Amino acid sequence: MLLPSIFGESLLDDWMDFPRMRDFDDIDKKLYGKHAAHMMKTDVHEHDTGYEIDIDLPGFKKDEIQLSLENGYLIVDAAKGLDKDEKDKKGKLIRQERYAGSMQRSFYVGEEVTEEDIKAKYEDGVLKLSVPKKETPKVPEKKTILIEG
Repeated sequence: MLLPSIFGESLLDDWMDFPRMRDFDDIDKKLYGKHAAHMMKTDVHEHDTGYEIDIDLPGFKKDEIQLSLENGYLIVDAAKGLDKDEKDKKGKLIRQERYAGSMQRSFYVGEEVTEEDIKAKYEDGVLKLSVPKKETPKVPEKKTILIEG
């Protein structure tokens, strides 16, 4: 059912929205819509030799996703823009639920992991990452020398 534009995404939400301090509470919701809590959902599986990370990125193309490694953190960036010319060709826009924006998540993988160690694959809206486990080099034990006398 289409509601007049004076209503938000839910008529009851508008009626039950009592005044409160929420300057920063709904920034993601305003950018990504009512499904903001479902963006970049991630599963992390641990194995003996490493981790498998599956991140949901539906609607993104491979070239809209970037991976980087900085100070032991694996950073996943996804940015998407809507084509404004497309709106003019298709007619007057009445409601827009698709978003344009960027999102980012980071995971600590350790400072020993390098870019060459991480394997990435993107298919069917899921980014699959394989990150090996690497142990930190052990600091040599401090040994004391006994003094005779």
